Amino acid sequence: MTIACFSHRSASQAPTPISTPSRYIDQVNGISSDRAVQIALENNGELQALRSEIDAARAMTRQAGLRANPKLDASGSQQINGSDNGQMAELMVPLELGGRRGARIAVAQRELQARQFELANQERLLAANVRLKYGEAVAAIKKLVLAEKALSAAKEGYSLVAARVSEGKIAPLEKNVFIVEVNRLHALRETTEGRVQKAMFELRNMMNLAPDAQLRLKDELSNLIAPLPSLAEATDQALQQRPDLEGARSLERLAGAKIEQAKSEGRVDASVKGGWQRNDMGFPVSGFDPNGVLRPVHSVFEYFTFGVEVDLPIRNRNQGAIEAAVFEREAARRRIEFGALTVRREVASAFTDYEHAARALSIMQNGVRDQSNANLQVIWQTYELGSTTLLDYIAEERRFLEVEVALVDAELETYNAKVDVLRSTNAPELIK
Repeated sequence: MTIACFSHRSASQAPTPISTPSRYIDQVNGISSDRAVQIALENNGELQALRSEIDAARAMTRQAGLRANPKLDASGSQQINGSDNGQMAELMVPLELGGRRGARIAVAQRELQARQFELANQERLLAANVRLKYGEAVAAIKKLVLAEKALSAAKEGYSLVAARVSEGKIAPLEKNVFIVEVNRLHALRETTEGRVQKAMFELRNMMNLAPDAQLRLKDELSNLIAPLPSLAEATDQALQQRPDLEGARSLERLAGAKIEQAKSEGRVDASVKGGWQRNDMGFPVSGFDPNGVLRPVHSVFEYFTFGVEVDLPIRNRNQGAIEAAVFEREAARRRIEFGALTVRREVASAFTDYEHAARALSIMQNGVRDQSNANLQVIWQTYELGSTTLLDYIAEERRFLEVEVALVDAELETYNAKVDVLRSTNAPELIK
């Protein structure tokens, strides 16, 4: 890439930067932060994997509700070196006593809920990160616009100074000083655009877009100061709706369901059985049949069989599994307590940051920027009248650019604080 550098002969002919807004900002057709979040949520591979795991957990819930299959036992016997034989068929139906089936369903449902809350929490965090990166990109673009405006103004100033040097009204040194300032602003513009492109690449990556995909944004860093609900209301909302805290509660419920499942599996269970049996038997003797005819003793016997098979939990009552599930529930309760404290701290911190950032932005907008601009105009006029030096004007111009950049930083700080409020309270505006 060739970078244009000003010189005595080429300062007025240096290429004018391409208009930045048309390349990066489109207030009508550009992608809003809401749309960027929506695209990221749809395309994120980790979230897609979590959704597949939720589908699997939902299928396991249906599986848990199915009743145990009956068992068919069929067997036969044949006498060695004889004709005696027998056949038997027996059907066994497990009863699943002690609430086994209900406990199994409850565990599967709690596991499904835990995965759903995990997905919701990952969506909350990703949405906030996308919004933060979106704001970073917009702020970088606004700084690039400021750099281009400063460069354009410096070129105009250089033209005026060059004309006065040509007329012999001022020394050539002042034109050389202006050349240095114009080149400095040109270098600033290049580095600023590099930051813009880096932020845009990172935003595309979070949205799962190709690095060369067309992407224009909307300027959403303005008009950020808005009243917030009370801290108490926001904290209550966060404690009730934060998916990470709800996920911890779901893990406690899951541990409770596992306790009941372990207890049910340690109770008496039984299966009912019914069957049919056929025995074909004979003896090596003869006897008279009802007609008085002498025949070998031989007969076929058929039986209906029935019974109950009982599991007796005498030695193994699932004591270890019950104890493990109790410890899991205690661990979940500890996490809920710690999570609630964390939520309170995050909400309070987010509110504090937003309130101070909003006040700072208001001061910058109303008490610094306009006055700095007025000072710059006065310094230029006094320079034209010969009351101040060119270095005084350049110093004031740098201060004005610093103020403009600081204003963008204040807007970004307020925007980030607002996103942090949304993230900490799990406000509905965060995920769309």
